[in-house]
Amino acid sequence: MRTILAALLLGAGLTLPATASAEPLDLSSMSESDRAAFGEQVRAYLLQHPEVLLEALEILDQRRTATAAEADKELIAANSESLFNDGFSWVAGNPEGDVTVVEFLDYRCGYCKKAAPEVEALLERDPNIRLVVKEFPILGPDSVIAGKLALAALEMDRDRFGGLHNALMEYRGELTEDAAYQLAEKAGYDVEALGQLATSFEIDDRLQENYQLAQTLGLQGTPAFVVGERIIRGYVPVETLETVVQEAREAN
Repeated sequence: MRTILAALLLGAGLTLPATASAEPLDLSSMSESDRAAFGEQVRAYLLQHPEVLLEALEILDQRRTATAAEADKELIAANSESLFNDGFSWVAGNPEGDVTVVEFLDYRCGYCKKAAPEVEALLERDPNIRLVVKEFPILGPDSVIAGKLALAALEMDRDRFGGLHNALMEYRGELTEDAAYQLAEKAGYDVEALGQLATSFEIDDRLQENYQLAQTLGLQGTPAFVVGERIIRGYVPVETLETVVQEAREAN
């Protein structure tokens, strides 16, 4: 509020009473009469120029956005190895691409399914993107089962995993445990061996790593993307992804 009041004073050409400190603005140092006079000054100006308050709020919002963006940048830098090179997440697109896009997803998330064709279009349009997919199941026990199944399937056979990933994303029914394993069987996996690996401590540890990383980054939903020095929380169309990728490429 003090920041906004100071901005209003400058914009309006108003002056503080002589008994008040000029910097920083401290209304408590004024006498009661000075505060009343000052309040009437500000009120009169705002009634005549209400757009000033909107401008001040817009500036405040811009500053908060910039602060949040800088915080995200620092988080990405501090967790870059876990984000981009954890050694167990699925890497699609061009493994040698000059820009890496990290996607946190849940196979039961409707917005993740909506984003799937957007991500696919991005990879088709730009052959120099490296995509890292991180399992982040947050929509209940069936989501966790699907996430662990995916991590286990990736460990068992990376060559088949792309087909299973697409099948899980394209599935439009209720993705239960039975449905997920049926999709895995159709993709050519030994579901008995897959089930054993999916319930192992190794896979659980990997999933916990993803949860911890997501928490550190302040992710509370899916999908979420990390591109360059930016975190995108939520679904965005392919055009937005292309713009962010280009910004990251130019920054390198």
